[in-house]
Amino acid sequence: MKYRLLLLPLALAACSQTPPPDSGNTPAPAAAASAQAKPAASTAAVDTSALGKYHWQLSEATGSDGKRIDALFVRADKPLQLDFVRDRLSVSNACNRIGGNYSVDGERMKIGPMAQTMMACPDKALADLDGAITQRLQGNPKLGLHTEGDTPQLRLATDSGDTLVFTGQPTAETRYGGEGETVFLEVAPQTKPCSHPLIPNTQCLQVRERKYGENGVAVGTPGEWQPLYQSIEGYTHEAGIRNVLRVKRFNIKNPPADAPNTAYVLDMVVESEVVKP
Repeated sequence: MKYRLLLLPLALAACSQTPPPDSGNTPAPAAAASAQAKPAASTAAVDTSALGKYHWQLSEATGSDGKRIDALFVRADKPLQLDFVRDRLSVSNACNRIGGNYSVDGERMKIGPMAQTMMACPDKALADLDGAITQRLQGNPKLGLHTEGDTPQLRLATDSGDTLVFTGQPTAETRYGGEGETVFLEVAPQTKPCSHPLIPNTQCLQVRERKYGENGVAVGTPGEWQPLYQSIEGYTHEAGIRNVLRVKRFNIKNPPADAPNTAYVLDMVVESEVVKP
């Protein structure tokens, strides 16, 4: 059985009063100053430069009554997560992956129409999670961002009184200090014994790099299978399943002795196939 997982793209004008005809009396300085219109106070913009440096995972959510919004905590092991890449917001760990363009105007986050994948989830609570988070995001919530200290926090407050708090986890780009290189790795269905000074008597993934054209079709001939003497962050292998992974490969600065000088981080599973023994 072979299947593919596809992600669908998800003025302010000042006015002044005209003084009456000169009656010969010079107005007092205070009176002259009061005749000028005062500029309207402006709302300070939130510095959002740090949004893209973290994966934002939902840690708290309360309604106007102060009670926890249980509908947003369906997956205890995988909290709702927001990611910001340039001008796009994506939501993961709901039933479907959801995404849309966003901007920040003053203290408000404005999110455009959101698209999502079309996966059906039998669990009604999980299926309803898509709408529960989308509804709150598209209401132009007030944005608060605190990145000082060890626990960055993103706070979104809706006009209806809901407050959502997200805790930031550094992205791989933040941790490794660069954008990384996107590569495709094909992972064989079975691991094999491998030997390495740091991991004796263990099993290694068997991988080979794949190439794809701009149209998404595989090109070239894959090379020989090679043992991967390290894990792929975010990937859990299941015996008997051949996968093609899109990963980010990062250079590690000053790695410990005998440790790898690169790190692999899973971006997405492009293709999966069950292979019979």
